[in-house]
Amino acid sequence: MRALLGVDLPGFRSIDHDVWAGDEGDILSLHFFDLPPDLPASLDDGPTLRAALTRHTAEAGGGLIEASVKTLGSLPALRQILKLPLPGQPSGQVFIGSFTVPRATCSTVVKIQAPERGTTGMREAMVMAEVGPTDYFRPHPYAPEVRGGLPFHAADHVQWDARFPDHPLSRVRRVLAALAEGARPAPEFAALPPFAP
Repeated sequence: MRALLGVDLPGFRSIDHDVWAGDEGDILSLHFFDLPPDLPASLDDGPTLRAALTRHTAEAGGGLIEASVKTLGSLPALRQILKLPLPGQPSGQVFIGSFTVPRATCSTVVKIQAPERGTTGMREAMVMAEVGPTDYFRPHPYAPEVRGGLPFHAADHVQWDARFPDHPLSRVRRVLAALAEGARPAPEFAALPPFAP
């Protein structure tokens, strides 16, 4: 089923079915899952949903940066940004942004992956030097008790994107904003019964 329309964005070229590559090496992909969504809570229960996603991402070795419910076209969608260690590398991170659009028996996900390349950690080092180490690391706002995974810190905040426009996190946020403007559910997908956990 073609669940989302308007996903192929300017600046991305098609490299496979429902997969596009950007000039910086970022990968945009569209996925359809023909089974009930495994979201840990209803989209209406933001605190429970965000806390569970924070714990799950930390257990996988990563860190949840943002999670919120937005509208993609006419349907509610879970918007997430997370970071994971670069696989097989001693340092560096990959930033992943996604919209998950759940329905009762299936879901679709559009995802952008942007890895750090070259010298890593410059955004983090510069922000820490500016705000100081005491204000740099913070308890996670969705689940303050969570330990492990990648830490929650000031450099991941959207306020720094303008200062570091080429950073992969900044690029992920720009792509998600473009998807929010241009992507819309296919009529047959939108007509399916809504998600209820």
